[in-house]
Amino acid sequence: MSDVKNKSNVSESGEVFHGILIYTDGACSGNPGPGGWGAIVARPDGRIRELGGAEEATTNNQMEMLATIEALREVRDDDAPVTLCTDSTYVIRGITQWIWGWQKKGWKTAEGKDVSNKELWQELAREVMHRKSHGEITWRYVRGHIGVAGNERVDEIAVEFSKGRRPRLFSGGLLQYKIAIYDIPPAEALPEPKPKVEKQAAYSYVSVLGSTPMRHTTWLECERRVKGQPGAKFKKTKSAEDEAEILRSWGVDPSRVK
Repeated sequence: MSDVKNKSNVSESGEVFHGILIYTDGACSGNPGPGGWGAIVARPDGRIRELGGAEEATTNNQMEMLATIEALREVRDDDAPVTLCTDSTYVIRGITQWIWGWQKKGWKTAEGKDVSNKELWQELAREVMHRKSHGEITWRYVRGHIGVAGNERVDEIAVEFSKGRRPRLFSGGLLQYKIAIYDIPPAEALPEPKPKVEKQAAYSYVSVLGSTPMRHTTWLECERRVKGQPGAKFKKTKSAEDEAEILRSWGVDPSRVK
C-alpha cells in the first residue's frame, strides 16, 4: 500500500471522500460467546480515532451492530456526510430495508415474532435519525478478508477484544496513522442472501459460574446468568451426549447439572 495514498482521501478507484469515513466490525467466539467490536472514525480534518470494546455474552450480529452504533455516536453532531464501510450484510439490510417493516408491525417480523436484537436496532435507528440534520449516511459494503486495510484493522480490534485482550487504540492525525484507510475497492452490491437453512433446535444451554453448573432451556436464561460474570462458561448443546461431553471438557461431572 502506498504511503502517499494513505495520506490522501482518494480511494484506489479514484473516488474522493469529502466527509467522514467509518469502518466497523464485530467478532464473537462461540456465537453466542465472548465478543468484541471495533471501529475507525476518520474525520475530514485528518483526525483519526479507533474505538473498541467487549461483551462477556453476546453474538456476532450484536457486536456488528454495537460497532456501528458507537461509531455513529462518535460523530453524531459532526456536520458532514458519512460513508460507513462494513462487511455485515445483516447491518446494511437491516437498517436500509427491513427496519421499515419492523417499525410498522410494532417490531415484529413477517411471521409475527419479536425482532431479534430489537433494542440494538432501536438504538441504531435513533442514531441514524439524529444524523439526518447533519449529513447523509452512505452504507458501503466492503467484502471481508480481502486485504482492505481499514476492514482488516477493525477486524483485528474486534477479535482482540473478544479474546479478552485490550489492543492499543490509535487517536491522532492521518499523517501518523499507519493504516491505508482510503485504499477502498470500488463500491459493490450486497451479495445475494443465502437460502435459509433450518437450524437444529438446541437440546439445552449449559453454563458454569464458579463451580456450579446449570442447564437452561433458552439462550436468554443462560445469558442472564453469565452476562458480566468474569470466568463464566456457557454453550449451546445439540443432544444429551453433547451436553455431557461439553461439561466433562470443563471438568464438571454431568450428573451435577440442574
